[in-house]
Amino acid sequence: MERIGVFVCHCGTNIAGTVDVAKVAEELGKVQGVVFSTHYTYMCSSAGQKMIEDHIKEDALTGVVLCSCSPRMHEKTFRGCAERAGLNPYKVEIANIREQTSWVEKDIEKATAKAIALGKAAIAKTILDTPLTPGETPMTKRALVIGGGIAGITAALDIADAGFPVDLVERKPTIGGKMAMLDKTFPTLDCASCIVTPRMTEVGQHPNIRILSYSEVVGVHGYIGNFSIDIKRHARYVDETKCTGCGECTEKCPMKKVPNDFNLNLNNKTAVYIPFAQAVPKIATIDANYCLHLTAMAKGKDNVCGMCEKVCGAKAIDFAAKDEIITEKYGAIVVATGYEMIDLKPYGEYAYGECKDVVSSLEYERLMNASGPTSGHLLRPSDGKEPKKIVFIQCVGSRCSNEGKGNSYCSKVCCMYTAKQSILTRDHYPDTECYVFYIDVRTPGKQFDEFYRRAVEQYGIHYIKGMVGKVTPQADGSIDVQGSDLILNRQVHIKADMVVLAGSLEANPSARPLATMLATSMDNDDFFLEAHVKLRPVESPTAGIFLAGTCLGPRDIPETVAQSSGAAAKAICLLIKDKLQNNPCTAKPDENQCNGCGQCENVCPYGAISYVEKDFRGPNRTTIARRVSQVNSAMCQGCGACTVACPSGAMDLQGFSNKQILAEVDAVI
Repeated sequence: MERIGVFVCHCGTNIAGTVDVAKVAEELGKVQGVVFSTHYTYMCSSAGQKMIEDHIKEDALTGVVLCSCSPRMHEKTFRGCAERAGLNPYKVEIANIREQTSWVEKDIEKATAKAIALGKAAIAKTILDTPLTPGETPMTKRALVIGGGIAGITAALDIADAGFPVDLVERKPTIGGKMAMLDKTFPTLDCASCIVTPRMTEVGQHPNIRILSYSEVVGVHGYIGNFSIDIKRHARYVDETKCTGCGECTEKCPMKKVPNDFNLNLNNKTAVYIPFAQAVPKIATIDANYCLHLTAMAKGKDNVCGMCEKVCGAKAIDFAAKDEIITEKYGAIVVATGYEMIDLKPYGEYAYGECKDVVSSLEYERLMNASGPTSGHLLRPSDGKEPKKIVFIQCVGSRCSNEGKGNSYCSKVCCMYTAKQSILTRDHYPDTECYVFYIDVRTPGKQFDEFYRRAVEQYGIHYIKGMVGKVTPQADGSIDVQGSDLILNRQVHIKADMVVLAGSLEANPSARPLATMLATSMDNDDFFLEAHVKLRPVESPTAGIFLAGTCLGPRDIPETVAQSSGAAAKAICLLIKDKLQNNPCTAKPDENQCNGCGQCENVCPYGAISYVEKDFRGPNRTTIARRVSQVNSAMCQGCGACTVACPSGAMDLQGFSNKQILAEVDAVI
């Protein structure tokens, strides 16, 4: 005989302001199987929890129904309360009468009736609840960090400092990411390299961190605590264990006209190269697309050039190197894949790609950087002269309403880095005039608005509220910028020497295929989705995978670093455990009904379902081998997709069985 206790929460006035909680408690107390029903101001409070515990013991309750807020808020709280009182925590059900009732229905009579119906449904489900026990899986005490920018660096160092081994995977030959390409950082104007390169060195020297640069994740298997990851290590054609980073090979290489991607192709590098002076690891890499020896080898010749091999005193050059795939096991994964700048070529109205003196904001950073193609001297790419008038155009590809071109979201950092670039320009070249076309100036961070005001008031940057309609290169080498001034309500023409486009920040192209491998969620803009934007902002919906930095969306360096440390802390909380408890609300197949069709395996987003051959007793005591499904409870997240897809009704979800769902429907009707 079931003995159900019902506890209705006021949630202050969140629920009680719209729902007659006393009537809800009274009506639910009349339902068969309910032996106690009451209401209280805050059920989640210490006093409310003690009330629940006391009545579980005094009334020998076999099940508890909470009519309160979303289970995402306090399901764990109330399950813990039941467990302390000796009741199986999975005999607790929550009827969400806040989000589903009081917050969406303002008529008290209707809201009360709906709350009663939801309460009855929860009671019907509770009666059919069975005690569940979580399983256990072992923990691999090792972490994987994907992405070697400032986000990945921060996460890797925090986890490694906690005593756990970390593998840091980076697609480029060196870690450092976009921050290593910047000149200064806002709003303090600190040298970006002076901040990030010591951290890079710390990573390279940390005994608990292994850097897997020039590598990428190509396969993901397993589940929280037991991930098996395939990592493709691209051939550098240089032995990492022998290379000393002396740079002798780069000086002697005759192939010197290779586009320098670190400088965004604004200058050239050699076919064998070290990306920049402070690279970590400081190991040379040979670009097989341009190397004279490797391109000749591809044509069957092996006696062309080879100068790097001849001058390398460490004998590190290995032209026979091949890509290799290594497989490693990890307990937790931190994703920090970063961002890319939007492709500006489709924006023909700005003449990007047509005129050399129209550059992206990141290209402008490299032109102003001491390690850049002009050694920090701001020179026009077209003729090498100092520009006297520069126009900055905001929101190129951001906040776009037209479909198929640009992104609808704000890229968040453009207003600030444009203010930074214009300040630095005026600081180094006081005679240079700077104009900024903007939609709105957004400065939400600490000291951000003061920094913007400094640009306007101290440095005399001309801010024009309006959009640029056309950028036209002129025969005399100047650039005509035609835009609108919405404040003065007039069209303006500025004869500029350079134009800088503040392009939108986009998700890294590797993010979408990586998310597919990790079986985690993404939004429509290919940024990773949090498990909960407020309560679990650095966790993926897939257990054991944590998110850091701009893989979640545009953000500045301080926010990225803070979030990366949060992701690392979550990973550490996981890694310190010897065993993990599994959620028992998982799919469970009935082998006698399973026909082995494979539908459940096809729809499972977590890869938790597989098939095995089993022997069954057939007619006349014969043995029949049949293909049946089995569920890995450690991987299953209890989404229920398989139960819907199963045509034979063999798949059911523990804690949310078909019988329980139908019982809820009957109770509501």
